[in-house]
Amino acid sequence: MKIDYKNQPKSNVGLDYLGLKNTENALWNLNPSQLYEQALKNGEAKLTDKMVLLVQTGKYTGRSPKDKFLVEQPSINDDIDWGPINQPISEGVFENLHKKVVDYLDGEKLYVKDLYAGADPNYRLNVRIVSEAAYHGLFSHNMFINPTDDELKTHKPQFTVLAAPNFEADPEVDGTRSKTFILCNFEKKIILIGGTLYSGEVKKGIFAVMNYLLPKKNVMAMHCSANMDKDGKTAVFFGLSGTGKTTLSADASKTLIGDDEHGWSDDGIFNVEGGCYAKTINLSRENEPEIFQTTQMPGTILENVVLDKNRVPDFSDDSLTQNTRCAYPINYIPNASETGRGGHPKNVIFLTADAFGVLPPISKLTPEQAMYHFISGYTAKVAGTERGVTEPQATFSACFGAPFMPLHPTVYAELLADKIRKHNSNVWLVNTGWTGGMYGVGNRMKLSHTRKMLNEALEGNLDDVEFITEPVFGLQMPKSVPGVPDTVLQPKQTWSDKDAYDKKAAELANMFKENFKKFSDQASEELLAAGPNI
Repeated sequence: MKIDYKNQPKSNVGLDYLGLKNTENALWNLNPSQLYEQALKNGEAKLTDKMVLLVQTGKYTGRSPKDKFLVEQPSINDDIDWGPINQPISEGVFENLHKKVVDYLDGEKLYVKDLYAGADPNYRLNVRIVSEAAYHGLFSHNMFINPTDDELKTHKPQFTVLAAPNFEADPEVDGTRSKTFILCNFEKKIILIGGTLYSGEVKKGIFAVMNYLLPKKNVMAMHCSANMDKDGKTAVFFGLSGTGKTTLSADASKTLIGDDEHGWSDDGIFNVEGGCYAKTINLSRENEPEIFQTTQMPGTILENVVLDKNRVPDFSDDSLTQNTRCAYPINYIPNASETGRGGHPKNVIFLTADAFGVLPPISKLTPEQAMYHFISGYTAKVAGTERGVTEPQATFSACFGAPFMPLHPTVYAELLADKIRKHNSNVWLVNTGWTGGMYGVGNRMKLSHTRKMLNEALEGNLDDVEFITEPVFGLQMPKSVPGVPDTVLQPKQTWSDKDAYDKKAAELANMFKENFKKFSDQASEELLAAGPNI
């Protein structure tokens, strides 16, 4: 039976603005079942026992930040926080590679998806994803917001991702660092991707664009998850990978607004995405039932997960990568918001996995401390997660998402502080890392304790309790939380060797101080005073 893929809704804006001339083989806005068929037919994927699509992304099982560049242009040069994260590249390099990619893709089968980024129509961005991989089409369908058929007919892309995962650059000729490249051109409104199949480059590329555009409209761009309780109280959760951002926001008793990327406008918060991209390493039905269930649902994509002989995913197997993932539409979570929008957050949560075992499991921050810890963006890598990491290593990622923030961190921090003050939001620092000692000595904080502390904070039960000041970081620790042992709340009390704790706390405080030096020239005295006291 011949299957017709040509009758899908199609924008009246073609692909000629990209330089593509022969586009007869382009397939527009295929639905998930059609993209399934194409991905399997192309040999891009295989099926699990539950008919979930499994993709192995090859050499790159994560983003390639050293291969990501912004095109230097007069219109943006004064705005960008140039450096090792926002690396400049010339317009000439972009033009040359753009032409090569167009020549490579012209006439080939391409998958085009027209979508939105941003659940609030006042701030959404019309995006178009064009790729030689059907898998990218399905990923984009899951991760962005899908227009109606009528909206597709009038969709005009404001930013386009042009992806050629099988095309590689020649660094010596093309001026790239390696054969892989992710180039963002703000004037041409194109993100050019080559040499990597990893879909996170598509998602985070658009997020970085939103993080440039939204602050110019006085909208805070946030790398965070968000949920809302039955009374409409909204909470946002900031945190780097592995801190529990997705896990803790996917609470069956609350409405999930989104798990990764949001904006905070004068009207409240809104999800930038239409799906979730959750880590699956050691995923279990018992600990994360909502996320686990999505991995059993057709339409979900599993990335770099290993299957057993019966094609059952083995989420404990990290032989391909620690960064195993699943991408699914947000409505696969039973309690997901239908609108992707919420009110002004009553609570703002900063999550950190402190492998040094120093920071309290929960503490309350002043607005100045909130700015300090937001700009710092601290967590810690533990032994075994990366080659060469044999003991805990402090990681500081400004705004809890530096790789996706084109502007200077203080721009985002000041916007956040303004929102917090204006809407009287509580800010909590929550350590999901180690207690009773550093990694290798102590134990990981119990998820049940973290959930209990968070729920008490979110329900307002910690607003008026007695607090104790932690002496090194100046953090306000609740003296007691119902259902949590008092000793857990004060990290020093969980260590058998108190002198060892003092030494490690001073060591971590010095790391904070050293990291913050690069921001000191743009920081106020009040902000600098909010750091650790050594």
